Amino acid sequence: MSESLPPFPKPLGWADEPRLLELGAGVGPEVDEPCLRADAARNRARLLEAAAQLVEQCGVGCVTMEAVAAAAQVGKGTVFRRFGDRTGLLLALLDHSEKKLQAAFLSGPPPLGPGAPPVERLRAFGVAVLRRTVDELELQLAAEGEPGRRFASAPRMVLSGHVTLLLRQAIPEADCELLAKTLMGYLDPALVHHLTKQCGMPTARLEAGWMDLVDRIAGGTPSY
Repeated sequence: MSESLPPFPKPLGWADEPRLLELGAGVGPEVDEPCLRADAARNRARLLEAAAQLVEQCGVGCVTMEAVAAAAQVGKGTVFRRFGDRTGLLLALLDHSEKKLQAAFLSGPPPLGPGAPPVERLRAFGVAVLRRTVDELELQLAAEGEPGRRFASAPRMVLSGHVTLLLRQAIPEADCELLAKTLMGYLDPALVHHLTKQCGMPTARLEAGWMDLVDRIAGGTPSY
């Protein structure tokens, strides 16, 4: 080709380390409320407890808005008002582990948290996400939602923004936003399910593959 490639687009999004999001209050119609009233907060906790018990007793497939309402002895409309729909409810069930993961990479000890080189942090980040996904695989798959919502959800955007930031530190000349989306594809719950459940790959192989991928893309010293 005689013409040079166009320059990478101007980066968008995270200029600094993203902040910890309050994910539990960020689903459903009440997202705009600064805080839930005490009684509403108690009702929400009661509904989540009922949903968690359903997951433990008979699996994620049993968690419907109707089943949660019946278990919590409230009207179905109450569940919809709190969470919007089933995807919102399932995302709320993932809230605790999501906040724990975010706190670990935003302010926890290195190499996952600040203080380690960006490539080391990327390696640790992928391993942490893979382990969490394997632990909560059924729930994460059920909470995926339709494509438009799946990639624009607050948790996914925080994780992708963090990867973008680390890539900018490691390889600033790259199109880090697009590259981050590609790396996030490796951590997709549907792919993790296929590789672990259908292909029988151990989690350790996926973790090693992630670190190899990061090293090849970001030019780190191979860890194997």
